[in-house]
Amino acid sequence: MRIFLTGATGFIGSRILPELLAAGHEVLGLTRSEDGARTIAQAGATAHRGSLEDHASMRAGAEMADAIIHTAFDHDFSRFVENCEKDRKVIGAFGEVLKGSPRPLLITSGTGIGIAEEGGIAIENVVNFNHANPRIASEQAGQALLEEGVNVSVMRLPQVHDTRRQGLITSWIEIARTKGKVAYVGEGANRWPAAHVNDVARLYALAIVGAEPGTRFHAVGEEGVPARAIAQVLAEGMDLPMVSLPRHETQDYFGWLAILAGEDMPASSARTREITGWVPTGPDLLTDLKAMNYAANSL
Repeated sequence: MRIFLTGATGFIGSRILPELLAAGHEVLGLTRSEDGARTIAQAGATAHRGSLEDHASMRAGAEMADAIIHTAFDHDFSRFVENCEKDRKVIGAFGEVLKGSPRPLLITSGTGIGIAEEGGIAIENVVNFNHANPRIASEQAGQALLEEGVNVSVMRLPQVHDTRRQGLITSWIEIARTKGKVAYVGEGANRWPAAHVNDVARLYALAIVGAEPGTRFHAVGEEGVPARAIAQVLAEGMDLPMVSLPRHETQDYFGWLAILAGEDMPASSARTREITGWVPTGPDLLTDLKAMNYAANSL
């Protein structure tokens, strides 16, 4: 297939690209810059210039492809809600091209949206449209297209990590540096799921082939890592004190991240593994956090 890959030079997309090429696909990689275009070409793919704000460029890429993997996202998390709404519009633009076609569109969301009720574990066949995660906008957009006959499936992500980046934890590290302490909420028993970036990339490449419309995949290697365990590794790595925060102080410390900092969001990938044969093999989250060079990442 010829696959239009958004976010082709990003943290996850740059790992997906070689997986797709190795599987025999052609890749049309979205980039907004000349440097990005060179990187994509050097990898053996074709660059497509455009941006999330330029819906015409999104539609043009979709028109040239047999399938779309959409990973691009504006990671300015201080504007998280706004950027989730931006993603809703991009998905809608893809739908304008794909209506009436069987070509697959694989969009990206978060695992927390699969939690049916507080205290439960996220599973693939649940969509909690009342979940606090603003990324629900992406799933709402995908569901609207699905109801119009578009072949949409969803990849839900946990904390995707290596020794450089770790999803929302990267922002937690920045906050801790600013505040001079590593804080967690309450007892820190709330859990966040995780997966190594290479495992996640491999799953995207598997999922785009033959996914049934409406399928939701969970790229989860670890079902839930306790927040306190994460905080302890961060505190040791940055040589900062670790403290517990009462919930009423969460906003002051975490800022925009407060909406998720204390959430218990364990997630299962049992169904995903069953239907794709995916077996994660990468390092776990705490291993990567312990191996991280905190001095280098503070520059």
